[in-house]
Amino acid sequence: MARQLTIADRVISDDSAAYVIAEIGHNHQGSLTTAKDIFRAAVESGASAVKLQKRENRSLFTREMFNKPYDNENSFGATYGEHREALEFSKSEYEALAAEAARLNVTFFATAFDIPSADFLAELKRPAYKISSGDLKNTPLMAHVARIGKPMIISTGGATIEDVQRAYDVIMPINSQVCILQCTAGYPAENTELDLQVIATYREQFPDAVIGYSGHDNGIAMPLAAYMLGARVIEKHFTLSRSMKGTDHSFSLEPVGMKKMVRDLRRVRLALGDGRKKVYASEANPMLKMGKKLVAARNLPTGHVLTAADVAVKSPGDGLPPYDLDRVLGQSLTRELHADDAITADLLSSATPTPAGHENTSGKPASGA
Repeated sequence: MARQLTIADRVISDDSAAYVIAEIGHNHQGSLTTAKDIFRAAVESGASAVKLQKRENRSLFTREMFNKPYDNENSFGATYGEHREALEFSKSEYEALAAEAARLNVTFFATAFDIPSADFLAELKRPAYKISSGDLKNTPLMAHVARIGKPMIISTGGATIEDVQRAYDVIMPINSQVCILQCTAGYPAENTELDLQVIATYREQFPDAVIGYSGHDNGIAMPLAAYMLGARVIEKHFTLSRSMKGTDHSFSLEPVGMKKMVRDLRRVRLALGDGRKKVYASEANPMLKMGKKLVAARNLPTGHVLTAADVAVKSPGDGLPPYDLDRVLGQSLTRELHADDAITADLLSSATPTPAGHENTSGKPASGA
């Protein structure tokens, strides 16, 4: 079975371009206006999809965690629960964002952090679901989302291969539309911890799942390497400005970075080719200039039998190639050549010189003639 994932009207496969998700998360800071601005910037930057995060905070966290003081420069509330609630959008706001995404012709979905949030997104008919790294062991949530029947993208940060296999085994019997993202759940993640070759491991272990990369790294280089290794979904955090308030902005891509990454991913796909070695018209002039041909190393008379000392290899490459040297040696010239004259096939005839000491002096044809 060929690996393939269809989100909205976009088919993602080994042969496709990268499907780029602009992970907005809560970089909108709880502002509907800012969220719409980020949507537009993501579209202008070439993203395939925009993604938020949805939590039912009061049932998701323990009372202790919800009420824990949260006093820092990135806080939007006095407690962690108030902070999270300040960043959460209501149904009417999600509907407004869905309408904006439709107007912009961009796919819009979200990460469901709990079952109520998954049902909330299902009611809004979102076309795909993301499962965060923190829920890779949450088999009840994954099974519930799988039964909704929409494509699922799962991140695998902080997980063992056994954790990934368990999640796969839970989802696949219910919903075969699965994408597995290699991810390191550091914020940001160091280059030494990205383990991009896990992409190849996933492709081998999960041959019927689309494989991708969720990057918390700084910069745009690693998604290109991920695509080369077979990742076809690329998720990067996205913001209008890295200086905005919030923990994710510092390692998010700004519009100029997203635009460059999307551009380079498209270039990489074109550059990969089809695996067949070809010669292009664009190479003709450079190869003529840099190439070599066989020429006379010195002035040579008609009838001369060519030896290695008679032949030089020089540019341009508009004559017999050097690999013909062995075929040329031992042949005689049908006309004289001057130094640097090209040696061409029409100037050569097979030479059969008489061995030394066995000259024919009788004037009669040699035996067998």
